Amino acid sequence: MSIKIAKKLRITFILALVLLNVSCDQVLKNVVRQTIAKEERIHVIKDSFVLTKVENEGAAWSVGSDLSPLLKIIFLQIIPTLVLVFLLRHILIQTKYKKETVVGFAFIIGGGIGNLFDRIVHNSVTDFLILDLGLIKTEIFNLADVSIMVGSILVLFSVLVNKDEILFKK
Repeated sequence: MSIKIAKKLRITFILALVLLNVSCDQVLKNVVRQTIAKEERIHVIKDSFVLTKVENEGAAWSVGSDLSPLLKIIFLQIIPTLVLVFLLRHILIQTKYKKETVVGFAFIIGGGIGNLFDRIVHNSVTDFLILDLGLIKTEIFNLADVSIMVGSILVLFSVLVNKDEILFKK
């Protein structure tokens, strides 16, 4: 396979992963917005798995929700946009990252775009999932948050397993 074809396939794969993460997140959030009333709680599996709907006007744990409108735009929209564009550009151009690192970053970018889209279009992020599995109990979250966590775990795994190589191929 020629280098040009391999590069195009790699870029297509990365963009498809990002788009898949954004799409799944947005489809589920739209379903939640249309079918669940604000703060309604649907106990899917007793108290272990609950669906609800909360509009978060800040970042994680509502951090920044009390900022002025201008500061919200700067800290919750402009800076995240710049970071996501930089990271996406970097993983598209840089070919020495290991596969699990690239997949991890694609998940992080996809989740970030999903929440950023909400902030720009809806002025808040729709959160709707709560898990309580005994030892593991979460605050309310959404699928974009799952993408970010899975991506972070993949990148961390890549760093820990490949200590000598860190994030890069040899």
